[in-house]
Amino acid sequence: MGEMGLVSFLAQAVVISFSGVMAPGPVTAVTIGLGARHRHAGALVAVGHGLVEFPLMVLIVLGVGRLLELPAVRAGIGLAGGVMLVVMAGGLLAQARRAGEVAPAAPRRGPVLTGAALSAGNPYFLLWWATVGLALASRAVALGALAFVLFAVLHWLCDLLWLEALSWSAFHGSKLLGRRSQRVVLALCGAALAVFGGLFLFGAGRELWALLRA
Repeated sequence: MGEMGLVSFLAQAVVISFSGVMAPGPVTAVTIGLGARHRHAGALVAVGHGLVEFPLMVLIVLGVGRLLELPAVRAGIGLAGGVMLVVMAGGLLAQARRAGEVAPAAPRRGPVLTGAALSAGNPYFLLWWATVGLALASRAVALGALAFVLFAVLHWLCDLLWLEALSWSAFHGSKLLGRRSQRVVLALCGAALAVFGGLFLFGAGRELWALLRA
């Protein structure tokens, strides 16, 4: 396809990647919640996300994508992810109640581990890679090793830019509007995580019920 074909593919990959990254979800909610108190939480969440995503890209190309489409696997991931999100929602709601208090800064490792855990426990993220992501990664592989590396890096940079923009906006917005707005942001993000956790658990329960009836 040549250089123009590579450039065209990478441009399409960036557009598709941003459309996936910008879709509301648990990572969005937790990034805004963490960003209300820590300016660069989004970049750290993106690092944790990348720790899961980069190896996953390679595994997807090697054939793991078919495994992620199995109902039993989706149900297991959904159950684990749902429980994790409900627990995290409780943590954000607790922070919302304490938002007016002077609290020490959260450990810098926290957002990194959070990004990794949210990615690994999100069945929709894994399913995206088993379908849309697989198609993009396969096209990149067909163009060569360099194309695959560039695709992987550009896709992650989309995550980094979007999540950092979210946390930066949440931080400066909460500082501008004061403690009360910080409490509202944390409460809304906690509630959003609780909803996402409930949806994950519902989806996993439906998958398990279908398996039991089969």
